[in-house]
Amino acid sequence: MTAASNKLVTPTRRRVLGLAVLAGAVGLIGWRRLHPTYSGERLSVAEAHAAALAGEVTLVDIRRPDEWRLTGIGEGAQPLDMRRADFETALAELLGGDRAAPVALICARGVRSARMATRMAKAGFTHVFDVPEGMLGSGAGAGWLGAGLPVMPYDGGQG
Repeated sequence: MTAASNKLVTPTRRRVLGLAVLAGAVGLIGWRRLHPTYSGERLSVAEAHAAALAGEVTLVDIRRPDEWRLTGIGEGAQPLDMRRADFETALAELLGGDRAAPVALICARGVRSARMATRMAKAGFTHVFDVPEGMLGSGAGAGWLGAGLPVMPYDGGQG
């Protein structure tokens, strides 16, 4: 390859690389905008905490056991791993078999809770709340930990 032809190839490679980076960035922005949302009711972390402590709602932390061990579980929440094959049945059991009982779902950043709230509403749970801030915070707010709400250590039970 001559020096002249090498100069022509380099700008083309830069353009291709630049277009690839741009496409990736646009894809990421699009994904974040399409991040699942729940069309039902929502609670802030402070509202979820107060309602759980008052017995007005069953607050369910749907994250994984390794996440519970890392951050603890929000005071008043019940841990129930959303990956369980029997999640729907286990959730109904937590609610005493009453699919009309108020239940709030929380995860790390509100993505999984929105998906599961939608799924549980479609499965016949009629009073499902999403806690979109999550434990770690999201575009909806600072999150449970960021709000300084109390956590309990995960003891290895339920899940």
